[in-house]
Amino acid sequence: MPLPPPCCGLIVVGSKLPVPLKGISVDVQVKGFVADVSATLKYKNEEEKAVEAIFVFPMDEDSAVYSFEAKVEGKTIVADLQEKKQAHKTYDEAISKGQQAFLLEEDESSADVFSCNVGNLPPGQEAEVTLKYVRELPIEADGAVRFVLPAVLNPRYTPEDQPVSVTATRPRVPIGDIPYTLSLSAHFQSAYGIAKILSNCDISPVEHTNEDKTAAKVSLAEGHKFERDVELLAYYSEVNKPSVTVEAGTVPAVLGSLMTESVAMLNFYPSFPAVQEQTNCGEFIFVVDQSGSMECAMNSEPNAPQRIDSAKETLVLLLKSLPLGCYFNIFGFGSHFKSFFTESKEYTQQSMEEAVKKVNEMKANFGGTEILRPLKNIYDTAGRPDHPRQLFLFTDGEVGNTKEVIDEVQKNCNNHRCFTFGIGEGASTSLIKGMARAGSGIFEFITGKDRMQTKVLRALKCSLQPTVKNVSLTWSLPSGMEAILLSKVPTSIFQGQRAIVYAQLKGKVETEAEGEVCLQYNFKDELLKNTINFPLKVEKAERPTIHRLAAKSLISELECGKNSRSEDGKKRILEVSLEFGVISSLTAFVAVNKDTKTPVEGPPVRRDILAPGFMHGKNTKYMLIMLI
Repeated sequence: MPLPPPCCGLIVVGSKLPVPLKGISVDVQVKGFVADVSATLKYKNEEEKAVEAIFVFPMDEDSAVYSFEAKVEGKTIVADLQEKKQAHKTYDEAISKGQQAFLLEEDESSADVFSCNVGNLPPGQEAEVTLKYVRELPIEADGAVRFVLPAVLNPRYTPEDQPVSVTATRPRVPIGDIPYTLSLSAHFQSAYGIAKILSNCDISPVEHTNEDKTAAKVSLAEGHKFERDVELLAYYSEVNKPSVTVEAGTVPAVLGSLMTESVAMLNFYPSFPAVQEQTNCGEFIFVVDQSGSMECAMNSEPNAPQRIDSAKETLVLLLKSLPLGCYFNIFGFGSHFKSFFTESKEYTQQSMEEAVKKVNEMKANFGGTEILRPLKNIYDTAGRPDHPRQLFLFTDGEVGNTKEVIDEVQKNCNNHRCFTFGIGEGASTSLIKGMARAGSGIFEFITGKDRMQTKVLRALKCSLQPTVKNVSLTWSLPSGMEAILLSKVPTSIFQGQRAIVYAQLKGKVETEAEGEVCLQYNFKDELLKNTINFPLKVEKAERPTIHRLAAKSLISELECGKNSRSEDGKKRILEVSLEFGVISSLTAFVAVNKDTKTPVEGPPVRRDILAPGFMHGKNTKYMLIMLI
């Protein structure tokens, strides 16, 4: 099967078929650094035959999807979370019987791609499906707490030996022609006050909902099309404050279940002696995506720069900020790859100017996005003694073999640190975050010129920081209580970067009891300690948000672990997913309307929901691309 051009996907021009998806409404509740999101998709079948509507959409890979339900003719049908093969069987059997059925699942290719199936929607009927998820929110280099509702899902290049990605075959229309709208309202709460909220989209004026300005709300302007990522930046009065949030267990739950025990979310903000924080040593290897898709625009704004130009600008900023005496090299990659120098070169004023000149000449003309080849070539090359290797990757993340690439970084994690930059809207969060985590580095997303410099310099500062060693966690709890980790202790710790750990707290909690937890590590020749005291007695939460985040963290670690493909590994992933009610790669939500009034006769007509399509910057017309 021939692949579509890297930037286009399946572009459908002037399609007159009615689109079953009519609108999306989203409610966002942010408390501190956690978002709880409810998204409702509204459908109506305007055709003469029953349809099966399939919507493929992006979602941040850290999202813990915990609920899925459908509403048809005033009736709400709550979905069950089942093992994925069983969920497909349940769905297919319902469709064959003429019943309405609904399916929500994570795509096998990547944890940041989801699909929603609305099956057997009769002519003239309306239906709503609502999915809910929670996720941690990152803190930007300028201190903003960042929430993003992803809309852009770029078609991902698939190497020859891989199955074609679902993102490459879904129908796309030019930016501006999306036939459905998005409404979004967001409520923010912070105990330390909310100074301001900014967005890349048109939003209503910020309205503080209480006198001390610890709560505020905003909403998108009416008629917003679902054609670009919606970014909200909340600036709190205090963000770098260590904290522990303890959430009580829920009842009812299965006896002995993790859901019955309290779970703690630990937020550390490590700091280091300022005079010793950075080193001038290092081998800096920059890997730049020059595939065809990098010629696309950064976003849907008029006159938005091409991704390749943004990547070049980001790289030049880094090059001009490297310390004298280090070593560096630059690789461009696509279907093939090429390095600037035969081996890493010493960084001098002359070598820097030579490199900057070559960077400015780079173009997006290397074909497909094949990251594995340059990575393996770099890893097969011996590093320099006394110059720890720091790998920087710049890409729009349009790859179909995400897990394979992350595994390669993981295999070589002891020989380097990996820092990643997602360039442009729609960059794969699974790839960008996964590579950075596997390589003990940090990740950044560059979607425009705003805050680019602060992000670049933060990443460089982290790469210049010596590696922290012997990271451990110690607890001081009342007699009869113990802490069991649900996520790993972080292996990489950076100045000013939040480190999150989840733990289950077992045992009886006494009134007014307190606990203490200490994160300690060796930095150069010094033992550093970050200690937090916290109350253990907590009220039961309306929603088990911390439990769900802990479950997602545990599932992600299990799925990225060495035993993830073994039977025992799969069994453990399945157990955690079903026990906490959080979706995984091995589970799916399925709902069946067993009270369908008039069963549908014959198979429904498949309708793939249209998605926005970016085109090459030089293209002036949209072409109809047919996949054979």
